[in-house]
Amino acid sequence: MKKLLPILLLVAGTITASAQSTKPFVLGVVDSLYSTSLAQQRTINIYLPDGYHDDTAKNFPVIYQLDGSANEDFIHTVGNVQFLTMIGYMQPSIVVGIANVNRKHDFTFPAINTNKKRQADTFLTYLEKQLAPIAGGSPQFISFIEKELQPYINSHYKTGGTTTLIGQSLGGLLAAEILLKKPNLFDNYIIVSPSLWWDGESLLSAAPTLLKTPYTNKKQVYITTGTEGPIMEGDAAKLAALLKQYKSKEARIKLSKMPQETHLTILHRAVYNALLWMNGQ
Repeated sequence: MKKLLPILLLVAGTITASAQSTKPFVLGVVDSLYSTSLAQQRTINIYLPDGYHDDTAKNFPVIYQLDGSANEDFIHTVGNVQFLTMIGYMQPSIVVGIANVNRKHDFTFPAINTNKKRQADTFLTYLEKQLAPIAGGSPQFISFIEKELQPYINSHYKTGGTTTLIGQSLGGLLAAEILLKKPNLFDNYIIVSPSLWWDGESLLSAAPTLLKTPYTNKKQVYITTGTEGPIMEGDAAKLAALLKQYKSKEARIKLSKMPQETHLTILHRAVYNALLWMNGQ
């Protein structure tokens, strides 16, 4: 026992030292603001790049991530941004993850065409009818982004340069709606698997008129889908075609098809590819 005592003390000391040296791994900060547009307190997750807190730090571009809760898309986008920054393929950037309260409400505009028959995809018909009673909040959510969130970020963080919006699925629908109705809110758009089937594809029908709004500066728009059925894939292609038809001189536009991905797997690689493309890689 006497021979074992020094060994036991050494092990105990090592465990104690190890426990004392641990500390949380911090990826970002959690902030919040009250929205009068939404009548809610809203959580925002913020990633601040290396060098942000340096006294000589410049201002940073901002990437806004819809579905930006910690258990949704925020960490995936931050990982892509951190890696591409580390290897010198893009500028250090702030990432703002907009945490959800009710995405089905916030990301959809009011529906008037929910009874449109869809022979090609009965699931989307069913889904559209299920969403209709809780949908319709996108006008207020866009107002929140424009009048409250962006000014808050610009006044509380070192922002400068381009702004980018990322959205997938219903988030992709909202990103497309902002691009068409309020295009100058962002410089760049990453639109992944957009749910343009919503409301009988009425957003696509309105696009030729909406695209007459001039852009205040040249934009980049990256649209992508995986293997997600003819309606979703076809609608994304229609959006890209309309943008090229009406905005080829005002925007750099790319439609990317990712057949190896599904609606569930596409986001991480899509954002990675989009950031590479937007940064000339």
